[in-house]
Amino acid sequence: MEEESEIVSAAKPRGKAKLQKDVAPGRLIDTFAAQCEKCHKWRVIDSQEEYEDIRSRMLEDPFSCDKKHVSCQDPADLDYDSSRTWVIDKPGLPKTPKGFKRSLVLRKDYSKMDTYYITPTGKKLRSRNEVASYVEANPEFKNAPLGDFTFTVPKVMEDTLPS
Repeated sequence: MEEESEIVSAAKPRGKAKLQKDVAPGRLIDTFAAQCEKCHKWRVIDSQEEYEDIRSRMLEDPFSCDKKHVSCQDPADLDYDSSRTWVIDKPGLPKTPKGFKRSLVLRKDYSKMDTYYITPTGKKLRSRNEVASYVEANPEFKNAPLGDFTFTVPKVMEDTLPS
């Protein structure tokens, strides 16, 4: 199995995503998962914060079932199939800086995802320039490393797209 598919994945059941003002159901990530490097089973990750922590350390500390206090002998939490649209994140991406939220939205045509950062005040930042301007205008975030705001998007797995 190639390295990228052994790392962390985010999956979205169709029609069950939490609604956001201008986003249709099924286009937001509502389930995070990681694949065990030993048995290749998918394990649900409890929160986006935990998922980002695992993803940020994936290259030096690969995920395994025992990190979720389960055995490779236990059934998988999720099966990689077309019951949901899967997207695969790059390993080693940094964690989102404290106070911000990384939001990923699947485009209507399923071609790719768009990345946004939501500030503690609820403002949506769409580019590195917007992030830099926000951090500069809000000195309480001056210690947030700009390199930790990455607009790298997960790969949409075409074999799981709806027909």
